[in-house]
Amino acid sequence: MIEWVQQAEGIWQYVTLFLVSILPLVDVFYIIPAGILLGMSPVAVGIISFLGNFIMVLVFAFFFRQIAEWRKKRKERKGNLGPSKRETKAKNIWDKYGLPVFAILSPSLLGTDIAALTALLLGSSKIKVITWMGISLVIWTILMTASFGYGLEYII
Repeated sequence: MIEWVQQAEGIWQYVTLFLVSILPLVDVFYIIPAGILLGMSPVAVGIISFLGNFIMVLVFAFFFRQIAEWRKKRKERKGNLGPSKRETKAKNIWDKYGLPVFAILSPSLLGTDIAALTALLLGSSKIKVITWMGISLVIWTILMTASFGYGLEYII
């Protein structure tokens, strides 16, 4: 996927990066370093990564009932009815700290979109999930953009 971004030129490189950032399981942890290493503007890469990831949070929030039903049927077909290791870890964080800490920690453990879906499945409201995942994405985007965008200058 990053090859698509690398092959694009000019403004199309940013458009392609945005389209890749919308894909599930592709988080700011991958998009920001890749975009910056390709020589793109760190600020633009940060904004694009945030928007792409936040769109997926919104999609999961608005369609989580359908996604949860699909996921349940898929697990039943595979014969896997118990929670996965990731789900167990997410539930433990949720039980111990609640939504705010879960939203801030989980993107690094589960991924932003899976974290949003998990929070919804654990019973949190759509508005709270959207708000806290948005706050979390802002924090992670700033940290990743600053560390890769400006930290690379000192490494290279």
